[in-house]
Amino acid sequence: MRTICAFATAPVADDTLWLLHRLDDLGVDESRIALEIDRLTNATGGDRRHAFGLLRDALEPRRSAVLRHLTTAPGDLRIVVDLRAALLSSLAQGENADLTPLGDDLRSFLATRVEVGSLELRRLTWRDSAALLERLANLEAVHAVRGWFDLKDRLDDDRRCYAFFHPALPDTPLVFIEVALTAETPSSIRAILNRDAAPGNAAIARSATFYSISNCEPGLSGIPFGNALIKRATDALRAELPQLRVFATLSPIPGFAQWVHALREKIDPSVRERLAVPGWHRDAATAGFLLEPLLRLAARYLLEVKRTDGAPLDPVARFHLGNGATVERLDWLADPTPRGLANSFGVMVNYRYAVERLANNQLAYARAFAVDAAPVVRALAAAETTPIGETRPQARRRRSIWTAIPDVGSWALRLLGRPSSNV
Repeated sequence: MRTICAFATAPVADDTLWLLHRLDDLGVDESRIALEIDRLTNATGGDRRHAFGLLRDALEPRRSAVLRHLTTAPGDLRIVVDLRAALLSSLAQGENADLTPLGDDLRSFLATRVEVGSLELRRLTWRDSAALLERLANLEAVHAVRGWFDLKDRLDDDRRCYAFFHPALPDTPLVFIEVALTAETPSSIRAILNRDAAPGNAAIARSATFYSISNCEPGLSGIPFGNALIKRATDALRAELPQLRVFATLSPIPGFAQWVHALREKIDPSVRERLAVPGWHRDAATAGFLLEPLLRLAARYLLEVKRTDGAPLDPVARFHLGNGATVERLDWLADPTPRGLANSFGVMVNYRYAVERLANNQLAYARAFAVDAAPVVRALAAAETTPIGETRPQARRRRSIWTAIPDVGSWALRLLGRPSSNV
């Protein structure tokens, strides 16, 4: 066991690679599968149930027995987690592509070992160990922590940070989420991360905004903890602060700018010219000119631009809409950092987790990737007429209705509280 553990925690070197290849060799026994298929084909009556069971056993890779031995007490789940992390790191560098199926098998195995029902939700505070707090700061994946004072602000009385822990990985958070407690849902990330702002009063807050979620274990990537974490965090907040009325996110739109740039000449030349000017967001006139066309494009991107399978193109949208959230509001220049401008021209989005609508939204999304959105967002999308390729008939019919209303885009912007002529 100690030898295997040393292999698993080493970098992707010869020893670790050797172990991964040995696990890969322990796949299914194809001759046994063929035998059990023949048995099932010829079985009749009650024998078919027994034959199905034998075939199911034959389809399990032989490595599963080894993995169960490694992770069953007094074994160590950490071994398999680190093995998969090493494998994913190797694959990301374009190496050992033949081991890709093994990575999928390890993910499936770990998903059965780290079930959501076995996870402990824990609120993290400034009183936690320095080692744990440093780990949080280093693993923040959305908005980088700018030192200890910044981290302390994120753990203040008007903030919450929740993490999932597993008994087999003690003192190691698997994933964590950060929450801002405010009177109104913030429309800018700077409003949340402003270190000079006076702390708010959580006891009178009406809105809980999830503004960052980060995975801590590369070896567990691809295993969906985020949905359960948001739901459990929401339950904890409702129990602690029953006056809260709105649960929403302030989320990035990471693929928006790339999609707009790919449209090229389809975009109005005046929009393209202004976006090409460095520092355009710091000029009030330029930003005011771009506000309406970019918000319309962002609404259409989130509501109508799909992958080939019909799911939304934007990965963050897929996550929240799959959880049952609603596209509630678009926020202009909400993230004017270099990263925010490069990803989405600074535009962010609030996904609202309306408890009474989550189940229906989840079901509708699972059936047909249906997107629930506030009327103001639908109006912005409908007012955008840039040709982006084939859209669904439902979207075309809806656009024909909305575009019959004069100045629908300006109306939507007024509902958002944003004048169409300035920032």
